[in-house]
Amino acid sequence: GALVAVLPPVFVLGAIVLASSVFSQVGLSDGRWNMGNLAPKASRINPMSGLKRMFGTQGLIELGKGLAKLALLGTIAYSWASGELSKLIGLGHGDIHGQLVQAWDAITSLAFALAAGLVIIALLDFPILWIRRFFRLRMTLQEIKDEHKESEGSPENKAAVRNKQRQLAMGAMQGAMAKAQFVITNPTHFSVALTYDPDLAPAPVVLAKGRGEKALAMRQLAAELGVPTIEIPPLARSVYFTTRENQMIREDLYAAIASVLAFVMSLKRGDNPQLPPIDLPIHMQFDADGRPEAIVQLNRAAAQPS
Repeated sequence: GALVAVLPPVFVLGAIVLASSVFSQVGLSDGRWNMGNLAPKASRINPMSGLKRMFGTQGLIELGKGLAKLALLGTIAYSWASGELSKLIGLGHGDIHGQLVQAWDAITSLAFALAAGLVIIALLDFPILWIRRFFRLRMTLQEIKDEHKESEGSPENKAAVRNKQRQLAMGAMQGAMAKAQFVITNPTHFSVALTYDPDLAPAPVVLAKGRGEKALAMRQLAAELGVPTIEIPPLARSVYFTTRENQMIREDLYAAIASVLAFVMSLKRGDNPQLPPIDLPIHMQFDADGRPEAIVQLNRAAAQPS
């Protein structure tokens, strides 16, 4: 009967302690359960890892917390013993049933006192753990930023790299423009520099090409180097969109480029030539966005009301 009488308080005590422990851990994990923590890990039984945890900063913090918890629970136990001393001394008197009831009462009262201490510890420990976790996460994010900064480079370094790349590109373009025989322009959006040397290639080769700022820089270099510049927008776009640098032009453009080359040779002889009309196959004509002109014309026709 006495055992049955004390079982409910014991269950309540266990529930309080369990709830305090679960609450503190779930609160730190944002309500998520990580089943991976249940998997066995060799690092958990590694003596060196254990020594690092014991004698590191984390170990000292845990030691201090453990001593504080022990001091609190010891104080609670001492206060309980001081208040229950008379009852403890009287346990040796009376029948066995009464002694058992008094013993269980003493045990449960001590257990509840210690449980209250554990709840207080959990309430105090939770914000401390949360703050430490917050700073660890912030440090981790800072480490990620630092690593990204080191891998990608600071804005100043990236600007210096871009400037260096621009200088190298300009140097390469200057070398290519110095070898060019003529430049075909859009005139404001595209520029292509070509040369023709039968000993090196059977067809004219594109030495450099550019659009926008690069096209403007090419025209300026051509003027400085005395390289003839011819404004033929359809041909400039056609060469730009169909030929890579250091590549021969397509066979479809042979006739058009040959006419331009003959015009340039006549200029260099001091003649006063007239640039002949340049005819391009429809499939070699492009707009400023690189779309085939045939498709653009079809779209325009389709958009017109019938």
